[in-house]
Amino acid sequence: MRRIRITLAWDGTEFHGWQVQPGLPTIQGVLEEIIGAIEGKPVHVAGSGRTDAGVHARAQVAAFTIDNPIPADNLRRAVNRLLPPAIRVLDAIETDADFHPRFDAIAKTYQYTIHRAPICSPFEWRYLHHYPYPLNEAAMISAAGLFEGEHDFTAFAASDNRDEEGKSRVRTIFSSTLARSGDHLIYTVRGSGFLKHMVRNIVGTLIEIGRGNPDAQAMTRFFDANSPRKAGPTAPAKGLTLLSVEYRQC
Repeated sequence: MRRIRITLAWDGTEFHGWQVQPGLPTIQGVLEEIIGAIEGKPVHVAGSGRTDAGVHARAQVAAFTIDNPIPADNLRRAVNRLLPPAIRVLDAIETDADFHPRFDAIAKTYQYTIHRAPICSPFEWRYLHHYPYPLNEAAMISAAGLFEGEHDFTAFAASDNRDEEGKSRVRTIFSSTLARSGDHLIYTVRGSGFLKHMVRNIVGTLIEIGRGNPDAQAMTRFFDANSPRKAGPTAPAKGLTLLSVEYRQC
């Protein structure tokens, strides 16, 4: 048996996220169908985490176990020939038998892009959130750093079918920055892990701060796990891209 690790990029516009869902096109579902056909039996493809419908990825990591002796790079080419153009396998390597792309990850980086100009090009529209309305960008940029550190992000998480497991919603954010680049406001966040809708809710909260509601000091109260208030609103999925997943060893 061989454990294969792959790095993927995709345009998530036409997909209902990573995780297999009956009757719906998903990244995991497409991969399992194609790799299973090559292997001649069902193959489970594990990802470094789930992404929402419409979210994109530049370097998602996944892994699966097969018997097929095909060299890893030949497997990459074979899978890419069968994948739709919106999904590409960037690389494939053999790895340790016990490697798990989710549980072995030590950090992930996401980027969210807000388009601030009055008109959004149709060639960019699929990959960003067009918000041409007045915002106090300086307040937003200042507030972005408040997310750094270890916090309980319950107020920034959507309900999840894993909630009944009672797992901690404390996460560590290593860096959280918002910066202007041309017509774009780009939010980049690197952390130990992320809850469902967490980045999109952070962005939605930053936009609310830009509108003056709430101010940055009021926002910090969302880190109180006993707070009855929820952050938000949830920013559209199409502005979010998974940039990278980090591991201690390749």
